[in-house]
Amino acid sequence: MINKKYLGSNFNDFLKKEELLEEVTLAAIKRVISYQLQQVMEERNLTKQKLADMMSTSRSAVNRLLNPDNTSVTLKTIGKAAHVLGKSIVCELR
Repeated sequence: MINKKYLGSNFNDFLKKEELLEEVTLAAIKRVISYQLQQVMEERNLTKQKLADMMSTSRSAVNRLLNPDNTSVTLKTIGKAAHVLGKSIVCELR
């Protein structure tokens, strides 16, 4: 049995207190999106250049899209990648 007297706040509370929650959450979302796109590309044996061609964009834009640390990619770019891969984006506010 856990003594609740010694339980601290959760990690989200810590991040919120340090004013990092939004930044960390966005970074995590971008990492998941990058990972999912890379998985689809691997399943379909697509190169970055082929995806760029399908999206009518540059390979450097695809590199930014697939870079898990780049959180400045627009929803338009993510949506375009999803569309050409036959996927859809699900986004919600909580």
